[in-house]
Amino acid sequence: MLIRAALDRGVAIPAMPLALTPARRLDERGQRGLIRYYAAAGVGGLAVGVHTTQFAIREPRHGLFEPVLALAAEELTRADRDRAPADALIRVAGLCGDTRQAVAEAELARDLGYHVGLLNTSALGAAAEDAVIAHCRAVAEVIPLFGFYLQPSVGGRVLPYGFWRKFAEIEGVVAIKMAPFNRYQTLDVVRAVAEAGRADVALYTGNDDAIVHDLLTSYRIETPRGRVERRIVGGLLGHWSVWTRRAVELLDECQAATRSGAVSTELLAKAVHVTDANAAFFDAANRFQGCIAGLHEVLRRQRLLAGVWCLDPDETLSPGQIEEIDRVYRSYPELNDDAFVAAHRDAWLSG
Repeated sequence: MLIRAALDRGVAIPAMPLALTPARRLDERGQRGLIRYYAAAGVGGLAVGVHTTQFAIREPRHGLFEPVLALAAEELTRADRDRAPADALIRVAGLCGDTRQAVAEAELARDLGYHVGLLNTSALGAAAEDAVIAHCRAVAEVIPLFGFYLQPSVGGRVLPYGFWRKFAEIEGVVAIKMAPFNRYQTLDVVRAVAEAGRADVALYTGNDDAIVHDLLTSYRIETPRGRVERRIVGGLLGHWSVWTRRAVELLDECQAATRSGAVSTELLAKAVHVTDANAAFFDAANRFQGCIAGLHEVLRRQRLLAGVWCLDPDETLSPGQIEEIDRVYRSYPELNDDAFVAAHRDAWLSG
């Protein structure tokens, strides 16, 4: 119940990158340091085994899915020792594959102490909507579900209102991450949840191109039961795996603005700055080819990661991406948390 209350309140949940050595093996020291950074930055949870963690961790030749989830669970348990029960970090495990694989991953995550599974249905391809819903129900019997609307350009598919209306009826659904990078499709999800009467399903942004706008928007939906007002209360974002202390502060600022009903022009200007920074980190100019390496580059500059290596040697920074990251660093110095990291980095990376 405490975890569900935290989800409903709205928290910042970074999608965890994978720390590797030059030999492309798990850098345990770096991985632990990264998790400690997120906890110290004030996040409300952490998503592990998701796209930012690299789907290749599941490949037998790497064999990193269980070790990475276990390591993260151990560090999150350590972080929770200094927190009140109501402030325990939400543990989100990325789940993917066909039904057999997704259920097995959900069972492992549950046994390791994860609270929620972020379900990526892209492995089902063009399967009929009812088949995808049956898949989701099977996984929800194992672990509470964090639904996921993934943009088609990175492997997702268009899932219309009708799908989300059925999805919202699954009892085990506790939250949905919306990342279609499309305002019409985002509205489909919000409307479906509202019309299903699921006030207990928290809405989270994954729309890296509209993070602040999502967090400031009030959706007023007419339903058979009357008008329902819903808000996107938090974010589960790869973007928030960097400059994380500022991301937590930004979420607080957006939540304060929505409570007061007064959104400043300064905050709207910051929305554009955040989107511009995301374009550099996620390599929007090259259809997101360098998105994971771009996040690694920011963490490398802060000396939280030793390098930008990915499990796939071909997954690296795109031409011109370094210069774009340089540009947003110069343009928006108020968005980085370099000083915070520098003050605590050695402690996070020790022990």
